[in-house]
Amino acid sequence: MDWDKLKIFHAVAESGSFTHATQKLGLSQSALSRQIRALEESLNISLFTRHARGLVLTQEGEQLFDTASEVLKKIERAEVSLLEAKDKPRGRLRVTTTVTFGSLWLLPHMKEFIKLYPDIQLEFMLSDDVVDLTVREADVAIRFNVPGQADLIQRQIGSVHHHIYASPQYLTQKGTPEKPADLDNHDLIIYGPTVPTALKNINWVMDAGATGYKRTPIIQVSSLFGVLEAVKAGLGLAAIPDYVAAGNPELVRILADIEGPAFKTFYVYPSELKGSKRVNLFRDFLIKEIQAESATL
Repeated sequence: MDWDKLKIFHAVAESGSFTHATQKLGLSQSALSRQIRALEESLNISLFTRHARGLVLTQEGEQLFDTASEVLKKIERAEVSLLEAKDKPRGRLRVTTTVTFGSLWLLPHMKEFIKLYPDIQLEFMLSDDVVDLTVREADVAIRFNVPGQADLIQRQIGSVHHHIYASPQYLTQKGTPEKPADLDNHDLIIYGPTVPTALKNINWVMDAGATGYKRTPIIQVSSLFGVLEAVKAGLGLAAIPDYVAAGNPELVRILADIEGPAFKTFYVYPSELKGSKRVNLFRDFLIKEIQAESATL
């Protein structure tokens, strides 16, 4: 197969129409059509079903598209590796982590990294769903549970610690608990109603110092970011990660001697990126930032 024709086929298939592909490739629609027709004739197959709304891949076209995608990814990785062989690190780095950690901790710490490495283009995919690194949906992930895939490299870069926090407004209205048993008489905000397995102990505040009285949360919120906002609004007390509270100085830590279970933080990436300068630099930067912040908490 002619590689130039294969690249054109991939671009057309990805775009879904000749019109959109012309904008991407800078070639005329007639030129693209001729190249696709020549590729189909050389393979003696139809790659697209053509209709008024655009192009749809045939079964053979889907098979060729998947193969071409893999080849292009490998070429992209090879290009990045060659660029990284130079002294100045550069290239794209796609990072995925949870919405809360990404929004409240990771992004606010990126200013210094960008200043140090301006030629590394960062892309952040913030999602509470697990992004699959094995198919290169992202390059690296920051996770709070041990990854199950054997072909991923993982390194613990820190731990997330939890304490109980409240707003000054709430404490003025309801008073400050002096001992854990006092939580029986306070409004508690918890994560829920369903809790991921990796975070199964996140609602430890419901049992901390309990004396047999069954505590009922005043509200459940399905995201840590939402729990934070509820606490700031004065709705009640909650166990919040210290990294979240550190960015909200208006929150007050109560019962400071009580700490919930820590969640280990892992830096995860595919084994094929083991020698990547971008991946290693980003990992080392995160470790430095986490250690510096942990020393102040």
